[in-house]
Amino acid sequence: MAVDEGLLEWVTEAMEPLGSLSKRNMMGGATLYCDGTIFAIIANDELWFKADAKSDAQWDEAGCPRFTFEMRGKPSSMNYRRAPDDVYDDGDALRRWAELGLDAGRRAPAKKPRKLKKAKKAKD
Repeated sequence: MAVDEGLLEWVTEAMEPLGSLSKRNMMGGATLYCDGTIFAIIANDELWFKADAKSDAQWDEAGCPRFTFEMRGKPSSMNYRRAPDDVYDDGDALRRWAELGLDAGRRAPAKKPRKLKKAKKAKD
């Protein structure tokens, strides 16, 4: 499944006043970064903003459900919230909600770098 390029272009254009947008492909979708801070994903042709315990109440009040998916036959979720409908045609609304995602991204603990496995020594 490819990322909806029209949606990606819209988000890139609308986010321009806040910073530079970059993306990383992930399992048929994309992870979005603004100036290096993760703030959203695009999955199933929808925009999902990063959330956390501090912002969950605002997302709940707006009726924005969590991102859910099935993993190994079991339901699972990530703390990303579906964007309200108005972000798809109103740049100001997109930036308001994206700022919540950016704030959550900034509050998230830094990921530890992956440890590389040491190469096995060849036996003499």
